[in-house]
Amino acid sequence: MPAEDSGEMTLEVGRPPTPVMPGLWVFAPNRDTLGGTSWLLAPRGRAPLLIDAPAYTAANLEALSRAGAGTILLTSREGHGRCRRWQEALGWPLRLQEQEAYLLPGVADLCPFGEAIDLGEGVRALWTPGPTPGACVVHAAGELDVLFCGRLLVPTAPGAARPLRTARTFHWARQGRSLEALRRWLPSGSPRWIASGAGLGALQGEKLIEGGRALLDGLLDRP
Repeated sequence: MPAEDSGEMTLEVGRPPTPVMPGLWVFAPNRDTLGGTSWLLAPRGRAPLLIDAPAYTAANLEALSRAGAGTILLTSREGHGRCRRWQEALGWPLRLQEQEAYLLPGVADLCPFGEAIDLGEGVRALWTPGPTPGACVVHAAGELDVLFCGRLLVPTAPGAARPLRTARTFHWARQGRSLEALRRWLPSGSPRWIASGAGLGALQGEKLIEGGRALLDGLLDRP
């Protein structure tokens, strides 16, 4: 996770977030988070939820400033990026799992949570340690029925994703247990879609993975 500089910075123009479906946008890969992917969940009538920090650019700042008062949620330390700057610019509260709150000392309106949190209107987050100590996922129920999995699952091919063990993985065995807990926590048949916080290049132009429940069941039911 890159350290945030404390001096003034000139904003790159950048690209604005791309609409994926009604109420959901995806941001361009962010080099501050090792090419990770951030999402904006903002269905009509609901306060926006920014999931992980996108690149701090003029285009993204304009888009998020127009979105109205919302919340930033970080799915792991890998998604922090320049979250401090985002919090200062937008004034949105910042939520993350308590195991990683120490990484952001002095950030205003920092709201850690424990095992799980209900964010209202069918949106909930669950602590899923493994990729990092404070990794979590977010599920938006209802019409969207999308699971924002952070880096718990990494795209590997069009329509496919799986847990990947890397040199940065915190605890591989706990990651497996987190997947099992996730399946129990999700409503029956959910999610329809999976939105990864890792790089999306392996999806070859697609942004979401359809058939999310079947994918999860397939991963966990393997001998």
